[in-house]
Amino acid sequence: MHKFCGFVAVAALAACGTSIPESGPNTGAGVGFGNYDEYQARQDAALAGDPVPAPSVVSTTALDGTSESEQIAAQARAALDNDDQVEERAANSGERVVQASPDNAPPAVVNSVGISNENNFDAVGNQRTIEDDAARIAVNRQQYQVAAVEALPSRSGGQGANIVAYALKTKHPVGTQVYRRVGVNKSGRYAKNCAKYTGPDLAQIDFLDKGGPERDRLGLDPDGDGYACGWDPRPFRKAQGG
Repeated sequence: MHKFCGFVAVAALAACGTSIPESGPNTGAGVGFGNYDEYQARQDAALAGDPVPAPSVVSTTALDGTSESEQIAAQARAALDNDDQVEERAANSGERVVQASPDNAPPAVVNSVGISNENNFDAVGNQRTIEDDAARIAVNRQQYQVAAVEALPSRSGGQGANIVAYALKTKHPVGTQVYRRVGVNKSGRYAKNCAKYTGPDLAQIDFLDKGGPERDRLGLDPDGDGYACGWDPRPFRKAQGG
């Protein structure tokens, strides 16, 4: 009696349970998508290194349910709408719309800023020949002039000593004593008197006009190198190449 009741209870539970769909290789369906045979063939090909076979059916229906022909029609309508918008903007701006066609040649590119197109071989080739270029080069050579190098004219008197000529005549460096200097407080006189000039060139001119470099009445050359108030002859020598 107890065995019979247990058997009845098990049978009742089995009847209430959810049935499991078959998904074996003989049923033709399984793994949640497509055909099981097709899935198995793709798996075997992937493991063997062979190219994976393409799915047997490729849908041309979009996600929103529209077919391929309906998608093409929608694209065509969008292109027409875009053309209408371009024409409307052109009409409002006063521009002329040129429709593309095999008979409509591309517009010529006009250089509005006047930049030369001589680096464009095609453009130049349509304008002149190699013989024309040779003639232009010959004309340019005839017009080319070379200026002869001439010596600078000597400066007339009344404008002070020529410090350029003095710089080229001297050879000793700055700070090398060449002339004898005597006196007291030479550094004080040097600073005070050099401050009266707006630049070393003017101080050197005045120094040479008043007996320099042998004599230094104003104390502009306390070290006796012949150069007053820090004047430097080297830039003039370098200009001549010396």
